[in-house]
Amino acid sequence: MRILNDFTGREIELPENLGSIISLNPSITETLCLLGLEKKLKGVSAFCRRPASVTNIRKIGSYSTYNEKIVDEINPDIIFTISGYQNELTKQLVKKYNVFQFELPSTPFGILDMVNRVGIVSGNIREAQNLVNNLWRNYDPPVKKTRSYIEIDLGGPVSFGSLSYITSTLNYYGMQTPFDSESREWIEPDYNRVKEFDPEIMIFEGKMYRGATVDDVKKRIGSTPLSETSAYRNDRIYCTPGKLDFFAHHGPSFFSETLPWLKMVIEAA
Repeated sequence: MRILNDFTGREIELPENLGSIISLNPSITETLCLLGLEKKLKGVSAFCRRPASVTNIRKIGSYSTYNEKIVDEINPDIIFTISGYQNELTKQLVKKYNVFQFELPSTPFGILDMVNRVGIVSGNIREAQNLVNNLWRNYDPPVKKTRSYIEIDLGGPVSFGSLSYITSTLNYYGMQTPFDSESREWIEPDYNRVKEFDPEIMIFEGKMYRGATVDDVKKRIGSTPLSETSAYRNDRIYCTPGKLDFFAHHGPSFFSETLPWLKMVIEAA
């Protein structure tokens, strides 16, 4: 047996070789699959959609809920969760199950560190190091500097402060945001404040499974202070591709898909 400390400092006892895993976080699920552990995944959350093949794995619950009967049937060696929005879920799970909680990344480099940590906990250290090395090659910040604003529909418009890996990534890519100095992870945006900041680029991500289009965004914000920004006047409004979480997803594909797309947007603006 191995004993490792999770994000909270709890000592977690793990077998040398994990036989069955439940992952309730989409980013951890994607990482496990890329490390070659998909066959050991016996349960995932309903929001785990990367890679596409995980849709065939048994669904345990959502971001904050779980089906105790199904978990008991699986009888996993370990359940993986993440800090932040899964704190309360983790508190419930640890009363009965073996749970390892990872830390929610606050920078793009934290995403790579999480990949490495998943490799350590799962016993696939070399595979994780190789994955990190491959992902790191996508980190390629442009020289161009811009003022930007990003908004994601998480049941309502949400933007991000300095504690978020999203803001951190934008900053590393030369993009200032209205909320760089806010010591918070997420923020209900004040559109008047965004107007005063006057972003040159605005990025919108629709609700998961629904996505967003530029036309729809323009209609929605046309009567708000956002319509008085340089980005709106110069048609520099961008919507993330597809209907899945994009910036809101902090798994390996953040490096392989999101960062290249972000660079393309910056260079096109």
